[in-house]
Amino acid sequence: MVYLDHASAMPVDPRVLAYLRDHGDALCGNPSSLHSVGLAARRELEAARGRVAALINAPVSSSIVFTAGATEANNLAIRGTAERNQKHGKTIAVSAIEHISIINPAKYLVKQGFELATVPVDADGLVSPDVLAGLMTPDTTVVSINYANDEIGTIEPVRELARLVHEEEHRYLHVNATAAGGRIPIDVQSDEIDLLTLSSSDLGGPRGAGALYVAPGVRLQTVMPGGGQERGLRSGTENLPAIAGMGEAARIAGGEMEQESRRQQKIRDALIAGIGGIGETYLTGHPRLRLPNHASFRFGRIEGESILLNMDTLFGIQVATGSACTSQTLEPSHVLLAIGLTHEEAHGSMIMTTGRDTAEEAAPGVIDAVRQTVERLRALSPL
Repeated sequence: MVYLDHASAMPVDPRVLAYLRDHGDALCGNPSSLHSVGLAARRELEAARGRVAALINAPVSSSIVFTAGATEANNLAIRGTAERNQKHGKTIAVSAIEHISIINPAKYLVKQGFELATVPVDADGLVSPDVLAGLMTPDTTVVSINYANDEIGTIEPVRELARLVHEEEHRYLHVNATAAGGRIPIDVQSDEIDLLTLSSSDLGGPRGAGALYVAPGVRLQTVMPGGGQERGLRSGTENLPAIAGMGEAARIAGGEMEQESRRQQKIRDALIAGIGGIGETYLTGHPRLRLPNHASFRFGRIEGESILLNMDTLFGIQVATGSACTSQTLEPSHVLLAIGLTHEEAHGSMIMTTGRDTAEEAAPGVIDAVRQTVERLRALSPL
């Protein structure tokens, strides 16, 4: 088996599992309890907070708010910031290739009387600073731009966009870094990011945990009131095993990022070169400004679902076609439509994302499997 769908779910790093086994006694208590077991749990919680903060160079560990996952963190960022700051304006700006867990909260706000400005991208998936500047108004309070797109791998000019956002007071930049976290360096201070989303699963940690970075001074309104945990922004007893695992995964990712990025980039480049040589095959996303573990394509005259099933059943290779979070619909990817593809072209997509478990030696076999799959499906296709 060659697993190439790490953007949908990364396997939990064995070292994270070992950490959880070794610290199991400290993870059984409630961090809000004042007895010794609760205090041990609190220490684990704060240690994880510090490790996640270090990964993105957050100024203080208390700026990290733990959630149940990236979707909840995105909702808290978009809805919480917009609703708390609506006295300064009721317009939000979201790029056309944002994750569905950002687009849908934005649509929810529209039903509550907010205005939504959709920021277009170019054919490579890049947001133009000039285009963003032209769409923002004095009424704009929240802008959401992903650090890197999980479907096409394009890395956005976040620092330049942040400076534009901050030309007006009471305007905040949210960045979804789920796909980028742990793969490329992120510095929320030098990038001037106000809010940033991370996912445990996408770092090699357990599912069931996410984090939202909230810069000092940024005010949010909770979207889930309750007992007041996580600074009152995310109530409910913390999922400590998942959070502790996320912290350890963040520590490992930070220490190995440079080496792993170089190694996986070699695999990515080999896949792009080999698969790109197949007839009627086109790279999606930016050819250079892309994640080191991301290779994505579209194929003429065949559909992505058929590619996925053939690669899995015939060759034991798992790939993706669009985001896993939108796989329940038969509609073409909104990301691929936003970069200018037709419905027919968007249906022929394939995404490969590597991880720590991907061997460099696997690339030639994967390329050959794709070539055989494409030839087989085209021979069967009425097109």
